[in-house]
Amino acid sequence: MLGPLKHLTVASHLSHTVYFVHSFKSQTHETLHCLLGTCSSMKDLKQIHAQIVINGLNAEILTLGKLISFCAVDDEGNLNYARLVFDQMAARNKFMYNNLIRGYSNSNNPVECILMYRRMIGCGLSPNEFTLPFVFKACVCKSDYLISVAVHAQAVKLGIGSQVCVQNGLINAYIACGFLDCAREVFDYMCERTLVSWNLMIGGYSKEGFIKEAFLLFREMREVGVEADEFTLVNLLSVCSQTCDFYFGRFVHLYIEITGIEIDLIVRNALLDMYSKCGKLESAQRVFDQMPYKNVVSWTSMVIARARHGLLEFARETFNRMPVKNVVSWNSLIACYVQKGEYKEVLDLFHEMHNSRVVPDEATIVCVLSACSQIGDLDIGKKIHNYLDYNDIARTVSLCNSLIDMYAKCGAIGNAVDVFEEMSNKSLVSWNVMIGALALHGSGEEAIKLFGKMQAEGLWPDKITFTGLLSACSHGGLIDMGRYYFNIMSSTYSISPEIQHYACMVDLLGRQGLLEEAIKLIGEMPMRPDVVIWGALLGACRIHGNVEIGKQILKQLLALEPNSAGLYVLLSNLFSETQRWGDVMNLRKLMKDHRIFKSQAISFIGINGHVSEFMVDDKQHEVSGGIYIILDQLTDHLRSTGYLCSLSKSFLDLEDL
Repeated sequence: MLGPLKHLTVASHLSHTVYFVHSFKSQTHETLHCLLGTCSSMKDLKQIHAQIVINGLNAEILTLGKLISFCAVDDEGNLNYARLVFDQMAARNKFMYNNLIRGYSNSNNPVECILMYRRMIGCGLSPNEFTLPFVFKACVCKSDYLISVAVHAQAVKLGIGSQVCVQNGLINAYIACGFLDCAREVFDYMCERTLVSWNLMIGGYSKEGFIKEAFLLFREMREVGVEADEFTLVNLLSVCSQTCDFYFGRFVHLYIEITGIEIDLIVRNALLDMYSKCGKLESAQRVFDQMPYKNVVSWTSMVIARARHGLLEFARETFNRMPVKNVVSWNSLIACYVQKGEYKEVLDLFHEMHNSRVVPDEATIVCVLSACSQIGDLDIGKKIHNYLDYNDIARTVSLCNSLIDMYAKCGAIGNAVDVFEEMSNKSLVSWNVMIGALALHGSGEEAIKLFGKMQAEGLWPDKITFTGLLSACSHGGLIDMGRYYFNIMSSTYSISPEIQHYACMVDLLGRQGLLEEAIKLIGEMPMRPDVVIWGALLGACRIHGNVEIGKQILKQLLALEPNSAGLYVLLSNLFSETQRWGDVMNLRKLMKDHRIFKSQAISFIGINGHVSEFMVDDKQHEVSGGIYIILDQLTDHLRSTGYLCSLSKSFLDLEDL
């Protein structure tokens, strides 16, 4: 309870205080009581406490109560010292208990706060309206509904349940525990409501995203003559941001303009965030420009607003102009680049952030690992993993899941398995990520075994689990297991197959040459087949050289995605591999007529921690001249050794389209 202080005595705390003995000999408790009111530090208090001990005034309850009050409540106090004095007293009063309960509540120690409250009740002292608000505050920290109910009952029993400060504390506790209905019931029966009461209830609705209820309460609040303050406005703007409701958000802004209410920087930032999330960039820019003072939150919100509109260059420009950047600012820009698929820029930003001596947090690491997984940068991924270990950063479930995904997509499935097995706590997402990783590497049987272990752990699979399992069966050619898992989805786990599950089954059946069964399954789908379904079947036609079904699929694909170059290339490969050169030429003409061009593929290569990207005939790289000289030398060498032969006419290059 008191940690290392539990064996200390008051005398040991006073051993270094000696000079006061000559100055305050034979002081009365009235004098010392007054002197306690002038304390500004623990040093002053210890001097007075020593006089209390020397003059034999340890039984003066009022004086010691004031001493405990300073130690427990004052910013310069020492809560452990207060508790030490309290525990050595023979008699204690309600005032002492209240101050200790308040001290523990304010110091974010809800367990000790509630234990002290129970001890107070146990010794026969009844709590009052100064006790319960801080007990409810502890219930908020613990989100403990049952204790909140018990304290509520105690308040009613003692006749103080109608005190407004008690009711406000109770409303806050019920909201924190997720029981909005209970909080509203207390609110509705309040005889007297303060602005705090209204703000708590509006804030509760805002936190849960109930925009209609929040604004109805705001209207009722105005009707009874209660004026809104900054907390009211921030709560209302917050729920507008959550729900992207521009109508109500603009209403709050108009209310501010019409009433002329003074607003602070927090409200202005909330306005900026609301317009940003509602997609109103011009309004967000106007609020930003009119700010008399901008902090890091204001700048970060503007960066996010521009990035959301696809203006990454302008977002980066705003970011570069920021006078102060914190980890949230960096994370916001990094996350924007991740969402836009600009993974190379993500890694460059991460290096820049590191050079700026800003310490990354979990959100940073997750974003960077995601970028590494997308471009296959195993080197940076391993460095981040080593960084976590070297700095003894706690591996949360989210971090471990990101590491597994990164290793799997970078080809290091062994490292992914190691991370998974080292996890002390695995969520359903962890199992799904690992099953998907094994599926990606064609380890179908291992994925199935892992699913068995997951079931043994008592975890209930979801639709993502079955997507991974069916994909594993498809890549591993496990036709019977694939049929089995597809059937038990609905029969055992009551999970209705979605289009991605049908796509996996079509791919599985198609790879095994069961095209008729695949077509039958497509006909039984409760939803309309999409391009992924037809693309999987078309891929199977190419594998097994079934041109007739491929032509039928082409009609479906043209109706769904008439401009998808990838599908035309896939069908062209099918025709060329079956020597259907006339069909190939017709397809090439069709693509030209519809101005459909094959997208150039981008390749990434990592050298010494730096990732470069390039395409066919790419001359953009700063050292492209040297690269092509080396390639020409390699080509000449291969020709001279007989390893380079001309390409077969059966493979047609579509790069010129």
